[in-house]
Amino acid sequence: MLSVDGVVVAFDGIAALDGVDLHVGDREVVALLGPSGCGKTTLLRAVAGLEPLERGRVRIDGRDLAPVPTHERGVGLMFQDYALFPHRDVAGNVAFGLDMRRVRGVERDERVSEVLELVGLRGFERRSVATLSGGERQRVALARALAPSPGLLMLDEPLGALDRTLRERLVLELSELFARLSIGVIYVTHDHTEALALADRVVVMDAGRVVQEGPPERVWTDPASPFVARFLGLTNLFELDHDGGSAPDWLGELPPQEGRGAAVLVRPEAVVVGPVSAPGATCATVEAVAFRGDHVQVRVRMPGGQRLEAQVSSRTRPEVGDQVGIRVDPGGVQRL
Repeated sequence: MLSVDGVVVAFDGIAALDGVDLHVGDREVVALLGPSGCGKTTLLRAVAGLEPLERGRVRIDGRDLAPVPTHERGVGLMFQDYALFPHRDVAGNVAFGLDMRRVRGVERDERVSEVLELVGLRGFERRSVATLSGGERQRVALARALAPSPGLLMLDEPLGALDRTLRERLVLELSELFARLSIGVIYVTHDHTEALALADRVVVMDAGRVVQEGPPERVWTDPASPFVARFLGLTNLFELDHDGGSAPDWLGELPPQEGRGAAVLVRPEAVVVGPVSAPGATCATVEAVAFRGDHVQVRVRMPGGQRLEAQVSSRTRPEVGDQVGIRVDPGGVQRL
């Protein structure tokens, strides 16, 4: 439905988007994932017509949007700060896009009630937005974006201003809502857990470019580069020399390079922590232990000085300073 082809956007001669391609299908949820400043928000604004393109094209259903003003593009855009109007009540905020399209009377009121019910706020029509919680304001902003029945919904860090507990609950609610919508969704976030939980396809960006895209499972299990792995929170990365050798002995035999770079990723679940006397184990020193609810995260220092993170059961947690035996499951070692 949406096609972004070779888009370049620059500010003061510096490219914020550097030849970006992006395609979103009908009813597909695509998460744009990356650090602050990588171009995620600029891409949304370019699709919405809020940033001029230096090069490239944006099309929806094959229609080139270059001559189409923002309010006629058929996209709903929800900003991180929600940008609600304090002088309007909930219904007035939700109806803003309808008012711009001169939708009046019963049709307007029915549509406002319909989208408020969709986001779980039926009966809030006359409430002042100043009296709402953060989660309720987020839902009002979402309802306002949905009210004009856009063909594409774009959300820019919609949960960024909320506390962790509320974010985790709303991720489940958004997942259910997206499943009921019959439109494409672009979801911008810097939180990989949100992206993996919500998206049909994850697009990872860095420095104005797309560096990997694919289903969440593939991006998580097979990151394309050390940058992607680190951004996903995978820290067990080890650089090799230019010939792809000189790996630590405790890594064992490395998988074939297959055209990838000279770096190795060890997934934390592949690190087995046991007694020093275990067959084939390498002695390591526990440097840090953190309780994570369903598991304990452990960081150890290996004999060569490398730090390695592992996940162990809370029933067998070691203590800082303990000597433990480390074995690495070869199935959890990847070349990047």
